Amino acid sequence: MTSDWIESEPAPISFPSAPFYGAPSRGAPRGRRQATAPRPDFIASTARSEGSTSTLCFDVPEETVGRIIGRGGANIREIESSTGARVRIDRDRHRGYGGGGGDVRVVIHGSASEQRAAKDKVDELSGIRRSGSGEAPLEFGSSVAVAKPRFDWAALHAGSAELVARKWEGLAPIVKEFYVLHPDVAGMSSQEVEDFRKINNNISAKNLTEKMKDRPIPNPIRTFREAFESYPDIMAELEASGFEKPTPIQCQAWPVIMQGSDLVGIAQTGTGKTLAFLLPAFIHIEGQVTPRAQRDGPTVLVLSPTRELALQIESEVKKYKYKGIRCVCVYGGGNRREQINIVSRGVEIVIATPGRLNDLLMSGRLSVRSVTYLVLDEADRMLDLGFEPQIRKILMDIRDDRQTIMTSATWPPEVRRMTDMYLTDPVQVNVGSLNLAAVHTVTQLVEMIGQDEKRERIITFISEMGENDKVIVFVGRKATADDVASDLSLQGYRIECIHGDRDQMDREQALEDFRTGYVKVLIATDVASRGLDVKDITTVINYDFPRNIEEYVHRVGRTGRAGRSGTSLTLMTREDWKHAQDLIDILAEASQVVSEELVGMAERYKEAKKKWGSDGGGRGRRFGGRGGRSFGHRGGFSLASKAW
Repeated sequence: MTSDWIESEPAPISFPSAPFYGAPSRGAPRGRRQATAPRPDFIASTARSEGSTSTLCFDVPEETVGRIIGRGGANIREIESSTGARVRIDRDRHRGYGGGGGDVRVVIHGSASEQRAAKDKVDELSGIRRSGSGEAPLEFGSSVAVAKPRFDWAALHAGSAELVARKWEGLAPIVKEFYVLHPDVAGMSSQEVEDFRKINNNISAKNLTEKMKDRPIPNPIRTFREAFESYPDIMAELEASGFEKPTPIQCQAWPVIMQGSDLVGIAQTGTGKTLAFLLPAFIHIEGQVTPRAQRDGPTVLVLSPTRELALQIESEVKKYKYKGIRCVCVYGGGNRREQINIVSRGVEIVIATPGRLNDLLMSGRLSVRSVTYLVLDEADRMLDLGFEPQIRKILMDIRDDRQTIMTSATWPPEVRRMTDMYLTDPVQVNVGSLNLAAVHTVTQLVEMIGQDEKRERIITFISEMGENDKVIVFVGRKATADDVASDLSLQGYRIECIHGDRDQMDREQALEDFRTGYVKVLIATDVASRGLDVKDITTVINYDFPRNIEEYVHRVGRTGRAGRSGTSLTLMTREDWKHAQDLIDILAEASQVVSEELVGMAERYKEAKKKWGSDGGGRGRRFGGRGGRSFGHRGGFSLASKAW
């Protein structure tokens, strides 16, 4: 803090009545400063020349000015009335140079005793204490550096481990290892393991942390019996379900999870990731030391990005009656009171969207203290929707030594960072290429079209549908979904529509009508791009191109599920040209036809980027096409010909 001290004989001096800290006076022109009291250096010079009373000037941190002034200047008035001094705050003498965090000049006028008394009160309000009553005054212009207190982060980190241990003391240790190695799996040679992984969609498995790089990866299982022969109740449920054999992700994920390791499972949609983490969860629940009736809340928590996916997982859990395990789906838009009632009666599995789960945790309706098995399902989608802050908050209430499973359809840098933060020495199991790819059982078609021709094209397409066809139409906006659905309904077609603004009851009814075949066309935003497991969808139409190519892959994955074939039709306009090259890469990887028009669009966008900057300046209308309302050849695609 810097102080400037000048003393002279007392003499009357007049001051303007308007304080320095005040707002512009009424009637003052906007944009012009109110006339304020003289600057302190002017006051000091006046004191010298006229022999008036002295002025005390010193600096205080800018962040303390509000406390010194008080509401409406109340503190300043109290100081002046109790000490007899005049106190002013000079904001012109700001020493932070516009960057914030600097000092502001305080000016006190009066006798020496009045000044000292006023300064003591200012110091008290600003949190500064004087070193003692014998403190010598500082000369005007002198400077004394004040050491600002530093937070002791080292001490904080040193005590964090003790605080964490105290938070979880009294809880029983977690049992994670339940894998019983089958003799046939143990007898597999390294060549047999390599061949099996290669023919099963190129399965790969590795340790993600450097310190665990030499940890052996368990051999994949080839049959349900090799995984669960020691758990006859699980085997009975699988046999009743009618499954023939495990999917590739299940073959490698089950041994890894049941041996107790954290897992990152990366596979395309519709490849059995839900069952890959669900069956080990059943065994984990039953195998803990603390009896189920004595646990303070659920044992398994599954976090899901959307209501539809959460409900889909719940339906999978309810297919299995393993030892009376109970579950609840907690999601926004559902009946909150009913969800709370189910939780209060006791459940072993909670499937939740982050928002509603945080609501129940903060209100004390649900505890995750007993959660020992955590699943972050569709992690890439949760990041896209901005749920990471809520996830971070939830995980603060879950013990660190839990077992964590993360699933994702893609492996972007954001998911890798999430893995480093929330998983402990995980094993990564990947099915297929890590590069983004669409389902190979889907024929992907692209049609160049004008924006104003889309509505007519959809009506024509639906009029040509066969009796066994079932179509989902993806749009980019909620308003578009309502408009398209209304137009089709007025044309006499039976249509359902789902998006985020519809009531949850209406969304569930729409999906049920679509699943049962009561309606054959569903108009949807990207709330349905994941978690919608309707196995007989024949065609996916991208009415609007999605905001990123990852979402395109997920949309396409709504058809061609469980070994079936399907078709996707994407309507592209000139405004979509920035996605052209990404789409070409996806089509080429799946050995699909790439039209010359699509290649030309990608080339024009590349040239525009060079001319206008990194993103083409958003000049789609100028550079997207070669003129006219559309890109010429529209294809005439029909379900009968599968050609365009």
